[in-house]
Amino acid sequence: MPEHFYGIRHHGPGSARAVLRALDEQRPDVLLIEGPPEADELVRWVTDERLEPPVALLGYAADDPRQAAYWPFAVFSPEWQAMRWAGAHRVPVRFFDLPYAYRLSHDEEAKRPERPADPIGELARAAGYDDPERWWEDMIEHRGAPAFEAIGEAMAAIRAEAEEDPEDLVREAYMRGVLREVRRSHDNVAVICGAWHVPALTAKVTAAHDTALLKGRKKTKVTFTWVPWTYGRLASWQGYGAGVRSPGWYHHLFTAPGEVVTRWLVAAAGVLRDEGVPTSSAHIIEAVRLTEALATLRGRPLAGLAELTEATRAVLCDGDELRVELIGRRLVVSERLGEIPDDMPAVPLARDLAAQQRSLRLKAEALERALDLDLRREIDLSRSRLLHRMRLLGIPWGEPLGGGRGKGTFREEWRLRWLPEFAVAVVEAGGYGTTVASAATAKVTEAARAAETLAEVTPLVEVCLLADLPEATPAVLRALDTRAALDTDVAHLMGAVPPLARTLRYGDVRGTDVSALRTVTEGLMVRICVGLPGAVASLSDEAAASLRTHIDAVHSALALLASEGSGGTAEAGLDQPEMRERWLDTLGGLAASDQIHGLITGRLTRLLYDAGRLDAAETRRRMSLVLTVGTPPAHAAHWVEGFLAGGGLLLVHDAALLSLVDEWLSAVAGDSFTDVLPLLRRTFGTFAPPERRSIGERVRGGVASSEPVVARLDRERAALVLPTLSTLLGREIRHG
Repeated sequence: MPEHFYGIRHHGPGSARAVLRALDEQRPDVLLIEGPPEADELVRWVTDERLEPPVALLGYAADDPRQAAYWPFAVFSPEWQAMRWAGAHRVPVRFFDLPYAYRLSHDEEAKRPERPADPIGELARAAGYDDPERWWEDMIEHRGAPAFEAIGEAMAAIRAEAEEDPEDLVREAYMRGVLREVRRSHDNVAVICGAWHVPALTAKVTAAHDTALLKGRKKTKVTFTWVPWTYGRLASWQGYGAGVRSPGWYHHLFTAPGEVVTRWLVAAAGVLRDEGVPTSSAHIIEAVRLTEALATLRGRPLAGLAELTEATRAVLCDGDELRVELIGRRLVVSERLGEIPDDMPAVPLARDLAAQQRSLRLKAEALERALDLDLRREIDLSRSRLLHRMRLLGIPWGEPLGGGRGKGTFREEWRLRWLPEFAVAVVEAGGYGTTVASAATAKVTEAARAAETLAEVTPLVEVCLLADLPEATPAVLRALDTRAALDTDVAHLMGAVPPLARTLRYGDVRGTDVSALRTVTEGLMVRICVGLPGAVASLSDEAAASLRTHIDAVHSALALLASEGSGGTAEAGLDQPEMRERWLDTLGGLAASDQIHGLITGRLTRLLYDAGRLDAAETRRRMSLVLTVGTPPAHAAHWVEGFLAGGGLLLVHDAALLSLVDEWLSAVAGDSFTDVLPLLRRTFGTFAPPERRSIGERVRGGVASSEPVVARLDRERAALVLPTLSTLLGREIRHG
């Protein structure tokens, strides 16, 4: 026979070992492997020690990188080992699956149905197994002898009873065509493919039949390269049809030189020790004994993952499922991330990113890790800029802790994790520029031009600061100025102030020029002060709550600019004191109105009090006017909520204010109390526990008033409980 067919499981260590032994015996002069023919030129990289699996072939449409597909390989993949063997023996390799360029041009590719039969599951059920993975381990992975002929016969029997997948028929027609071509120039051919395809490739089918199946297919221009992959993405539960449930275990089966069970349990003990769980050698010895005993009782040729997991749970983990899950994540699945050479063909953006990762010592890793940056260090500042730029490009390699908003301090905390699909995102982002900085600049500029509202533009100002994109700043400021001029909604204008204030305040921390923001920010504040009186009229409860939030944000932003050491304010030339005075004047004119929602007037009164515009006497007078009998209880409760929002220390230290609130609440009529209570509960519920405790103690002790609580008791009503108390205590209690 001019060729040998090796039907394999795509990621089976037993298949990989069997393929290597078979190739050593056959010594073919050409090797055909199931895979995309467009990647033939990339096979030479397999012998490069810098290409460390798990890795994947990435193919994508040249004009639309979002149309992409992966062909993953692990160290235990039979195809990977076959390519390594071919490289070592200088045997040519060809991928002979249907070209990816044909698949992209075919509309049904995205809707391809699942294969009608699960061949491994069918064989496992026929053998009396309820777990296909366990059957494969017993029959293939744990046995030394190759079983290619038997597997081919079994697949033929299953396919004879199964409905054929139309896409499989097309792929196999192309494979047969390549096989006919290779036979003309080679006498000793080795074919490595999924066992499912072997019966179709050995069947007698005419070339005319195959040509008819392939007729009408068009090619799309595609590009291929190698990218890092992870074992987590190789797992079948991630949706990868050819994946396995336990890639970390299969890696161990293939790479462990001997004592598979012992070495695995030693590694499991190491995982527990790393987490501070004491695990001794005695634990490992006992777990090995239990594992082997379970395998013997079950008649297995070698202890498998099921026995190891049960022994680990019982001996090493003391039945703790969290520890078992930890070992499963670290060992059974594993998040091993492959590596590719620096000079691997890639888009310019990917090469620039790789260069920055090396220079900044910021390695892409599959395992999640924390990164604490000190922005006073140049390397940490550069790391921060890179991570922010990557997020702009839609590649969330780093996730900033604390909601992702820059706080302007000298420290940043990040959570890093690199996912394989980011490789496609890098290719897509390559359309914006050849470097990370230029691509991010183009992306922000595009977003600024496309923004239709002020709320869409404002965050971009802060983004330019965090990512250090000075070339994008002019376009963003022009868009901000235009949208601010067209937007008449005061709430939108107020929402724009906090990010501008953070940029002005903290621009010097990052060494960024922020002087261009002066005119825009001053103009916004003038328009806010002019428009706020009209915005506070006739508000519903929901609208008042929203506007109060905006007022607090603007007030805090101006306080931020006024804080000591604001180098950014000085550099921007911003007349901050004048701006703050104008803002406080506006609030003062509104706080005295009785035609505005109580939540707003109460909040404005508190802000003016904190700013020193109102003294304690005037503040108590205004509160007493609101908390009078003639004021609707709901309006008064809203006023109190607005005034006290954010903390209760003022009531703790100002007995007169606490007395006003206490007396008003005591006088609220019963029919109104049920309406007032939820508002007050919401207000006081935000206070810190020590604040609530102090307020309660002052009220209980009568400190809220100059008159003791006892003096204010209704003695006649108190006397009514004395007979009951006398009965309960067994002694007469007299009024005194």
